[in-house]
Amino acid sequence: MSSSRYYAPTQLNEAVQQLAQQGARAMAGGTDLLVQMRSRLEKPAAIVDLKKIDSLRRVDITADSVRIGSGVTGAELGENTALVACYPGVVEGAELIGSTQIQGRATIGGNLCNGSPAADSVPALIAANGICEITGASGERQVAVADLLLGPGRLDLQPGDIITAIVLPKPVAGQADAYLRFIPRTEMDLAVAGVAVNLTLDEQGVCQQARVAIGGVAPTALLVPDAGAALVGTRLDATALTAAGEAATAAARPISDKRGTVEYRRKIVAVLTRRAAVIAAQRTGRAS
Repeated sequence: MSSSRYYAPTQLNEAVQQLAQQGARAMAGGTDLLVQMRSRLEKPAAIVDLKKIDSLRRVDITADSVRIGSGVTGAELGENTALVACYPGVVEGAELIGSTQIQGRATIGGNLCNGSPAADSVPALIAANGICEITGASGERQVAVADLLLGPGRLDLQPGDIITAIVLPKPVAGQADAYLRFIPRTEMDLAVAGVAVNLTLDEQGVCQQARVAIGGVAPTALLVPDAGAALVGTRLDATALTAAGEAATAAARPISDKRGTVEYRRKIVAVLTRRAAVIAAQRTGRAS
């Protein structure tokens, strides 16, 4: 591993200045960066450890929003009962990142910033209409999670930019989400395909809104508006679920590799869409 300068700022403005240096890399949990450094895929001139910035380690739930600090770990998300009640699908995705040991270090912001098309935390954030709060040398800005992703390992971030939090709207009555993935092994593997569904049912069990996001089957995780539209106005009968699955398949742009072929991934993403929609509907307590 090459030698790098190491910083552990306690204030956000310090971290922004240090990250603006040429060749500097942020370290949230380090579960990706350190592996990349050992494999000599990354040789940062400086490492800026964000773990000591308290403002990045908070989860705040208000009457209108759920704000998840980018430095919150998967283990901390799973232990937050109020967050699990609001967004079980978001927590499901975050809790699938690595082993129990990794869960204690890996952060939701780090998983997002790694830019993996198969990142488990990302589809549910997109389905929830998540917004990234970003602080950088030029000030503060907000970017939708779906718009932040530009391609494998590529994000809409400038040198010195730090995602400080991901903000989700507070769920309304009858709203719930779910995330499912398929992997070749029983655990600790990258998703062959992943699907998140966030929907709202009225008291009669009719779907009023739905957002479907897919991962592992395109250069980035992405929202599939046609899949959500197929569910709206229905009671999530077989016809609606099939149409949503077909829309997810149509939007997928997978590759073939040792974990699955293009054809297989297209089939799996449809199955996961149908199943995740049913789970989300059941969680609303209004499904017939």
